[in-house]
Amino acid sequence: MNIYFSSRDIPSISHLPLTERLARIQQAQNSLTGPEKLLLNVLKLSVLLPIFILIFRSTENWYSLLWAALVAALYPVVLRPIQYSLCAKYLPKIDHQGE
Repeated sequence: MNIYFSSRDIPSISHLPLTERLARIQQAQNSLTGPEKLLLNVLKLSVLLPIFILIFRSTENWYSLLWAALVAALYPVVLRPIQYSLCAKYLPKIDHQGE
């Protein structure tokens, strides 16, 4: 499984404009199997849960809010490559013969 950090890195949709790439990724995400969706949702939950725990701890320590902001900033950095990698196999392959 390849890791794609941007939608421009996915070979089958790299030539498309951003809105079209996002639409194709959304269609591919709708095609994910149950276990793949479960994996993606568990990973999202494992990133979001510490944010709320740190916010609740902010009554004891104000630095918890800074840590919560840092973890929230890491949310797309961690999850987007995994999402793109899971969706890439459901995108149509490039057909160079028609060009």
